[in-house]
Amino acid sequence: MAKPLDVITIGRSSVDLYGAQVGGRLEDMRSFEKYVGGSPTNIACGAARLGLRAALITRVGDEHMGRFIREELIREGVDVRGVRTDPERLTALVLLGIRDERQFPLIFYRENCADMALSEEDIDPAFIAEARAVLATGTHLSHPRTEAAVLKALRCARDSGARTALDIDYRPNLWGLAGHGAGEERFIESAEVTRRLQAHLPLFDLIVGTEEEFHIAGGSTDTIAALRAVRALTPATLVCKRGPMGAVAFTGAIPDSLDQGEAGPGFPIEVFNVLGAGDGFFAGLLKGWLDGEGWPKALEYANACGAFAVSRHGCTPAYPSWTELQFFLKRGIRTPALRKDAELEQIHWATNRKGDWSTMRVFAFDHRAQLEDLPGATPERIGRFKELCLDATLQVAGGRPGYGLLCDSRLGRSALWRAAGQGLWIGRPVEWPGSRPLTLEPEIGPDFGGLAEWPAEHVVKVLCFCHPDDDAGMWARQEETVLRLFHACRRNRLEFLLEVIPSKVGPVDDTTVARLIERFYALGVFPDWWKLEPMRSRAAWEAACRAIEAHDPHTRGIVVLGLGADEADLAASFAEAARHPLVKGFAVGRTIHAAPGRAWLAGEIGDEDCVARMADGYARLCTIWDEARRQREDAA
Repeated sequence: MAKPLDVITIGRSSVDLYGAQVGGRLEDMRSFEKYVGGSPTNIACGAARLGLRAALITRVGDEHMGRFIREELIREGVDVRGVRTDPERLTALVLLGIRDERQFPLIFYRENCADMALSEEDIDPAFIAEARAVLATGTHLSHPRTEAAVLKALRCARDSGARTALDIDYRPNLWGLAGHGAGEERFIESAEVTRRLQAHLPLFDLIVGTEEEFHIAGGSTDTIAALRAVRALTPATLVCKRGPMGAVAFTGAIPDSLDQGEAGPGFPIEVFNVLGAGDGFFAGLLKGWLDGEGWPKALEYANACGAFAVSRHGCTPAYPSWTELQFFLKRGIRTPALRKDAELEQIHWATNRKGDWSTMRVFAFDHRAQLEDLPGATPERIGRFKELCLDATLQVAGGRPGYGLLCDSRLGRSALWRAAGQGLWIGRPVEWPGSRPLTLEPEIGPDFGGLAEWPAEHVVKVLCFCHPDDDAGMWARQEETVLRLFHACRRNRLEFLLEVIPSKVGPVDDTTVARLIERFYALGVFPDWWKLEPMRSRAAWEAACRAIEAHDPHTRGIVVLGLGADEADLAASFAEAARHPLVKGFAVGRTIHAAPGRAWLAGEIGDEDCVARMADGYARLCTIWDEARRQREDAA
């Protein structure tokens, strides 16, 4: 009988605060990137990215960082039923930095942290029985309470027929053998640690470690002798990681040389960051092991995943998707610095996006100039009106997925900030209204540094009035802005929506939009989203979709804008747009809010009536879109 989970990992879970500056001391870091961390947490995320059904058993604090870990795990596709919230302890934190090719300073903030309170009561035998394999890491064998929890999980795994794996994951200071400032230290001899590890080695089917980690497990600084000492205790497959020389697997007796073990191909890449590389390695190894591949293929997966981690910033964010790994193994290395391989990085970004936005019903109230021109409009009144727009959005969404909004931060700041964490897709414009050539709002800054202040859930939306027949000077100015903005979005890990409207500039035929799409891709711009005019022609939609799919098969998709059209016209355009799977929905504003907004700003209706009218119009458009999409699905 098939089991619902492939692997459950158990142990450390932390928030990694990674120094954003590279090449300096941790003391001199000015800012930090925030990621999930902890070896079993990283492995679970890496395994999920490769298509394994992964779960995690750990504890997090009842605070913002604990909620971040839980939410990020869910976004990564990791089962969080085994993640307990500890009301008394804080989530663990780690500060990390990249000093140079050899120094990677880190400080563990783990004093009485949540995951070290994991206990036997947190281990549910029925949950363990759902998994094909259980993976433990060495740190949680360092304390009697967590050790008891791990041992219970292993017993349950054995009872349910699951395989077991150990990542030795030896950190001397987490065993109390080194001070807080020695987070980088990878090996200190300890007979006590060796004794405690060896007591449990017979419980595992797979044991993975570096040479130094096998030294502590085997009680010898001679690698072959250490491996033989481990072999004397367990028939498990032993996988020894050898850094740039790859890794070797031993399924039987340990030979006289590491080179005589089973090996997979290595990948000669630039060493940028070794932190988390072993966790990426183990995720790839699990994919091969649990898929029944031979050890050379499993080690090829593992070495490749480790190579990705070594070449990028962060741990979990560096790990590949299954699509990305397959592409890399087929195409090979173009540059040793993988993070500088544009084609590979595009696939990495596009195949690791979070969230399901296969349906997009977006209320767009990011309008600025149109509202400022209305009688009774002031910045304060417009801001209040946009809060009413948000109320209408939330009323129609009702907590269901597939709904969203477009709202600016200059006039709509209160609504934009209040929308956070509500489960909505949030787009935020950056263009100065009506500008041509494209100019951005002052908040973005001349170096586009303003994007560093944006929350991760905000999608950067830019509207570019452009036409294939624009002169070279106009194109040069617009392309420069769009290209810089695109790279600024990637640098800040923000999704990018490009809206193009050619009809305001020149004549439009069935090829106009497709030609614009081709031009931006040729420039090196890969929008996560396209926002396109409501075209009635099937040929125009087909040409646009072909242009996108030819350059970016992993795009999020297209949303249809409204241009203030009435419902009847939008219904006709929705009917055609919904025929094309790449079109995910709509982002419409004035059709919904123009009449109620004008009346509210003029003082003719109150808040409640305004919200009701907008909610009614928004809901009708949602119904029109959903019906159009159902008809396409029925026809298919």
